[in-house]
Amino acid sequence: MPPRRSKLPVPLPEGWKVTDTSKKTWRMGKMIGKGGFGLIYLASPECDVPVRDDAVHVIKVEYHQNGPLFCELKFYQRAAKPEDIRKWTANKKLDYLGIPKYWGSGETTFNSQSYRFMVMDRLGVDLQTLLNKNNGKLSAQRVMQLGICMLDILEFIHGNEYVHCDIKAANILFSYTDQTEVYLADYGLSYRYCPNGNHKEYKENPKKGHNGTIEFTSLDAHKGVAPSRRGDLEILAYCMLSWLCGSLPWDHALRNPTAVQDLKAKLLSHLPDSVAEWTDGDDGSYEIAMFMEEIRHLEYEEQPDYGALKRILAKPLASSGTGRHFTLSSKAALPKPRSLPMASKPTVCPAKLGVLEKKKKKKEWGEKRKEKKEDKLKVVQANVEETDSQWANTEDLEETQSQWTPLRRNPKIRSKNNRQVYVGEDRYINSVYYYAEEHFNSPQRKSKCCSGEGDYCHTYFAQDMEMSRSLQSYMYSAEDEEETFPNNYENSLFQDVSTSDHHCEMSPQYCRDLYKYGVAIPLFLLMIYIALYGL
Repeated sequence: MPPRRSKLPVPLPEGWKVTDTSKKTWRMGKMIGKGGFGLIYLASPECDVPVRDDAVHVIKVEYHQNGPLFCELKFYQRAAKPEDIRKWTANKKLDYLGIPKYWGSGETTFNSQSYRFMVMDRLGVDLQTLLNKNNGKLSAQRVMQLGICMLDILEFIHGNEYVHCDIKAANILFSYTDQTEVYLADYGLSYRYCPNGNHKEYKENPKKGHNGTIEFTSLDAHKGVAPSRRGDLEILAYCMLSWLCGSLPWDHALRNPTAVQDLKAKLLSHLPDSVAEWTDGDDGSYEIAMFMEEIRHLEYEEQPDYGALKRILAKPLASSGTGRHFTLSSKAALPKPRSLPMASKPTVCPAKLGVLEKKKKKKEWGEKRKEKKEDKLKVVQANVEETDSQWANTEDLEETQSQWTPLRRNPKIRSKNNRQVYVGEDRYINSVYYYAEEHFNSPQRKSKCCSGEGDYCHTYFAQDMEMSRSLQSYMYSAEDEEETFPNNYENSLFQDVSTSDHHCEMSPQYCRDLYKYGVAIPLFLLMIYIALYGL
């Protein structure tokens, strides 16, 4: 669970001066924000004049006994030294690295109360504010850009023995002076996973389970395992999925951490279909699914391949000619309407294509069922070669219409040109498929007429003569059917009907008469004879 929030400190007066450990004095301005553990003030190294509203420094203040600010200070002092950041950025040929610059820290006392403070660069608006204005969503292009920026940051801090543990939109802020720069802030929950080069051991501890921000925390954290590099990457993956869709599959269960854990495990165990289903195959879903797939196979102590992860996210950006810099613009960050092409076109998840097609067809069928006034029977033409032996001419079909009554009784009829036409469960009429729309008030009835060993025929019944008179015939390609018909479809599925020499030629009425006069009546007479004989 998230760390319990401490009582916020009593606000310090505007103009209060503090001296850091390097003996540099800072003047505090007005308070501009507050977090779960402390307060944030504007600050300036110019102590003789009031702090301006456009100051570029801030001071974070907490009570001395609070732990988060102490952890953050240790992170900056050990893993985020300005000189190390500068060298790493130059080596990676980056314009900047999104870690706020640390200027100093120290302690101060006000009204007999001891405080700890830290001076750092002032940052601008946070990503959560932007999401709130955009209905919780970002375009796929922006999600990919943010993901790459976060990977740069994580690669650096992981290389310096630390993990962040609390990646989320509220902790991602834009530069105060350059809105194309994105920073990952708030290292109060950062953890030294590999002190002196010795990685922490994998050990589950239920008492420490479900630590962190519940909707984004990793499965390791749910199990009480110490944070690791793969945990940070898993958190980032959940964040990107949330930014793309505006929600997560477990948002409804946040009060039940165990349920959230189970849903996360289910999502990761059914990749890529699980992501594709949740995102409806939106742009960017394929990249996120592949990102999660890479992370899922990481061992606890394994070093991630950050380059491979960046390439997954960068591929759609490169193909569209889009840069990696995130622009703080509501219009640019908004997901574009589906009817309009995006500047970036990440690949749609292939696993979702079939699901989407089925949903579309299911919706179409639902609309057709509602049209109860339209009771018609369509003749669907298979996509076969146009030869006399494979096609039934229009006159034959018109005769079939006029003779609908016998068609209801006998599944086998003969047309003018002596072609055999079968109406069966598979809607087969000599390479012409009869497709009955489900406009009947009750399900279509089927009856079986059996003879011989397993030979049978099926008969469809219309609900009444009004429906039979509404029969309409026209040609339709079998490719538009939801089913696909293989080349040997005619020879395989319909072999028992069209090619068998033993198929049933008896009508259902004939079967009933045969049973009535051949079995029931003799049996009844036999029972009477036995009764009389007994007397």
